[in-house]
Amino acid sequence: MIRRQADKYVDREAFRYCRRKAGEWLPTSWEEFRAQIDVAARALARLGVKEKDSIAICSNNNPCILITEFAGFRNRLACIPLYSSSSQGQYDFIVENGQARVLFVGDSNQYPLAYNYWKKHPEQIEKIVIFKSDGFTPNADDKATISWDEFMQTGLEAGDEVIDLVDQRTARGLPDDIATLIYTSGTTGEPKGVCISHANYDAAMEAHLKFLTNVNDKQLSMSFLPMSHIFEKAWCYFCLTKGIRIAVNEDPRIIQDTIKEVRPNLMTCVPRFWEKVYAGVKEKISGMSKLQQMMVGRAIRVGYRRNLGFKREGKPVPALLEKEYRFWDKKVFSLVKKTIGIPDPVMFPTAGAALSPRITEFMQSIGINVIIGYGLSETTATVSAFPFVDYEIGTVGKPLPMVKVKIDTNGEILVKGPTVTAGYYNNPDANAEAFTKDGWFRTGDAGYFTEGGSLVLTERVKDLFKTSNGKYIAPQLLESRLAENKFIDEIAVIGDKRKYVTALIVPNLEQLKAWGVLNNVDSSDLKAFLADERVLGMLMSEIDELQKDLAKYEQIKKITLLPNHFSLAHGEVTNTMKVRRSVVAKHYAKEIEAMYDGTPVDAPLIPEEK
Repeated sequence: MIRRQADKYVDREAFRYCRRKAGEWLPTSWEEFRAQIDVAARALARLGVKEKDSIAICSNNNPCILITEFAGFRNRLACIPLYSSSSQGQYDFIVENGQARVLFVGDSNQYPLAYNYWKKHPEQIEKIVIFKSDGFTPNADDKATISWDEFMQTGLEAGDEVIDLVDQRTARGLPDDIATLIYTSGTTGEPKGVCISHANYDAAMEAHLKFLTNVNDKQLSMSFLPMSHIFEKAWCYFCLTKGIRIAVNEDPRIIQDTIKEVRPNLMTCVPRFWEKVYAGVKEKISGMSKLQQMMVGRAIRVGYRRNLGFKREGKPVPALLEKEYRFWDKKVFSLVKKTIGIPDPVMFPTAGAALSPRITEFMQSIGINVIIGYGLSETTATVSAFPFVDYEIGTVGKPLPMVKVKIDTNGEILVKGPTVTAGYYNNPDANAEAFTKDGWFRTGDAGYFTEGGSLVLTERVKDLFKTSNGKYIAPQLLESRLAENKFIDEIAVIGDKRKYVTALIVPNLEQLKAWGVLNNVDSSDLKAFLADERVLGMLMSEIDELQKDLAKYEQIKKITLLPNHFSLAHGEVTNTMKVRRSVVAKHYAKEIEAMYDGTPVDAPLIPEEK
């Protein structure tokens, strides 16, 4: 694919990258991209890797990831992506299980992971390669680490014998070769290595080319989510396949700045991104005069009628409605889109968790095409997504072409098709558990189909819990609904085998303290502030408004506010920020019990600042 695209586009931009905050975004052409891959492929061959070996890449987003992966493909290697935030234990397990021979790391933050592993397994590791080595010096006893420039120099110095060897390896490549060995973080148990073959990617690309009919090679996509996640990785491969330019955003913490510099037409997102956007817009509207609020309300209603009442159904828009929509788009919607940093939005695939229907409708109404989808590592990302016409709010869209989906007798979603993994790496027990006898993959998610053929995702099968009164509760649906509130940053719903539903809430402290100022509630003592009955009462009233249409047994009855976020380091959330309920329940057992036995709750100690 790279060679075909380089022949087609030559000097046209393939991707751009900014190495430093407030620096210049520098483009790389397709011809340069191809040359870099060829050089890196020869460097890998010279390091001694053999066909069917694997390499591990642990880094923040960086174009070197793409170069390294395609160089690995040219040598018939499997590439193992790891999150840059991985702990030493996670890193060691994955690198050892996947038997990586060369370790690539982003910078000095990930270097200790690779160095410590090499110290314990020097016979396994050929080299450690660091992408960004500016001002960095390896440890004195480190005989394995080289810089990216040194690595590439190795490839530049390759002779004809190495060049021929790489070409021969490429020619021997088979569709069933493992391209990516991606380890699921999982909410329980050890990670499992999902084998994604070149055939899986080929099928995924073909399905998306058929499905995404409104994208073209004139557009620009921002790589915002970690490339170590299958959602972003497969999306980047799709962009390269389609000829869409990619702006590689290195640090997700500064996305609000970089998105305004790049102004992408496309970008994969998680629901939390849109929840924050929605909360920000609501805050802005609340500060307007009554007349301005009425005008914005009118604009949104017009946008809803036009985009959800006509465009969504593929019907022609009445002339007067279209004229009024264009007026509001110019006066209101365009300003919102420019403020976000997406003045010319095309589509924004969003997955990973549930997004509130209210937020989805709002974004569609103002002309931001949020495409809700659903997928897993085991299905090479997308299983289903909103079509551009006839999508249903509250669903995760319709299955992609070539992907078969059905619902098992217990409500579990089953998937079959050419995008589904052949299985887990060296894990026959996990394979036996994950597939039915007739070859359907068990997703672990519960759901159902609407009459219109759209898939509704209700809950992880293992996350569904039953109250002591025998009522089933889907915590993620509650959590997504409450996440649109400006005072709530994170939430974990509790209630398994309990008499009623409660929640641990990480508040948005900035918003909560601002409310405290307006209502004369002192926030100088954070522990006391979060336990204050006035604060809890206000937040419960906000929650009650959001859950008023739910059955009584589904509604949250009590809450506890936490001063710190759920911790990735302590295993309370996965790398994709999904709550590990069993870990949270263990770590906050005291706070949870207090919501059920009526005893006063002592807020958790506030961690000392490091």
